[in-house]
Amino acid sequence: MGDESLRRRLPGLVKKIVDSYTRTSAIRHIASAALPDRQKIIEILQTCFVVIYPGYYGEKSIDETNLEFVIGGHIDRIARTLCREVTLSVEHERQRLDLLAPLCRGKGEEVAMEFIARLPEIREKLSLDVQSHYDGDPAAKTLDEIIFSYPGMYAITVYRLAHELYDIGVPLIPRIMTEYAHNLTGIDIHPGAVIGRSFFVDHGTGVVIGETTQIGDRVRIYHGVTLGALSPRKGQKLRGKKRHPTIEDDVTLYPGATILGGSTVIGRGSIIGGNVWLTHSVEPGTRVAIAEPQLSFKNSNKVSGAPAAGDGDDRQGERQV
Repeated sequence: MGDESLRRRLPGLVKKIVDSYTRTSAIRHIASAALPDRQKIIEILQTCFVVIYPGYYGEKSIDETNLEFVIGGHIDRIARTLCREVTLSVEHERQRLDLLAPLCRGKGEEVAMEFIARLPEIREKLSLDVQSHYDGDPAAKTLDEIIFSYPGMYAITVYRLAHELYDIGVPLIPRIMTEYAHNLTGIDIHPGAVIGRSFFVDHGTGVVIGETTQIGDRVRIYHGVTLGALSPRKGQKLRGKKRHPTIEDDVTLYPGATILGGSTVIGRGSIIGGNVWLTHSVEPGTRVAIAEPQLSFKNSNKVSGAPAAGDGDDRQGERQV
């Protein structure tokens, strides 16, 4: 196919695509307020990692003599980029909701300053999270290994950053942040969830933590755990309501556990076994486990003196446990 053929055939196809925009208005964004830039938001996250974990990300030659200068440059970059992206996010939300009040020009700067002011407290929480991963995982040899390579720690770091923006009231951006981490790690933590100190996500793949989940201190969650809503079919009717469970302090949730419902409370110090499905509360200190299944073992090796295949009992060589 030559250039002349392309010039003749493409305009008609382009017109069909453009015409489809009138039939699919829900997935177009034309002549509307500019959206935040997803790539810029990812860059904010990456710069935050440099500030949160100095010497691990970004410059490796950082020391006491240049620390303030280097971190100052990164903070300036976060502030300027976040200010712009928050302004776009708020303006888009204002237009989406058809609000008449004009955008406060200082909103982006106000949010950026508040977010940066919270970074020391975020670092303190993450320090406890890293330590909880080390204390709880005998396979971990160093704290460095956890910071560099553990997907659970990466997802928790992004969550703690995004949660602060969510708490301040920034639309859209916090969800972009946590879904970016979800894409990288397979761990889905909504930025609206409230998670206490010393949080440990072991392995992590398939973990889902819903928006209104409340998690206490020193909670350990294994891969495949779902903290979800009980009635997802109601959809938007549940907006703004407590839909996800409360997990109190010192609870352990083993792989595949599913806990649903806004009124479901897992009491302090409880242990929820693998593949347990819960839609009601349990008292503090409760151990919940599925009854041990009946297993069947079949030895495929020929047994001396046993009847030939097809003769006698087909369950020869099989025993129940």
